[in-house]
Amino acid sequence: MSAIDFNGTQLEVNEEGFLVDPSVWTEELAAFLALKEEGLEEMGDDHWAVIRFIRGHFLENDSAPMVRAMCKSTGVPLKRIYELFPSGPAKGACKLAGLPKPDGCV
Repeated sequence: MSAIDFNGTQLEVNEEGFLVDPSVWTEELAAFLALKEEGLEEMGDDHWAVIRFIRGHFLENDSAPMVRAMCKSTGVPLKRIYELFPSGPAKGACKLAGLPKPDGCV
């Protein structure tokens, strides 16, 4: 395992950069990861709608949501999600939401 330095704290991540412990996640960490992992200098309302939905679903169900549910619940079309998160909903959005790497398709 590796670690990232966030505000002077070492946070453990797996080999693909996903947090090992989702409980350490904060919105400030999401913004930091957005720049570091996705090259996003700024996150808008659509970014946060998707991230908060993914995070909430994970906390309630202990799994990442399906992409269809994500689009329906947030009102953000799939094409837009790929524009917002260049590496996709599983790798990009789930990583920024502090989830472990999803096993299947989200």
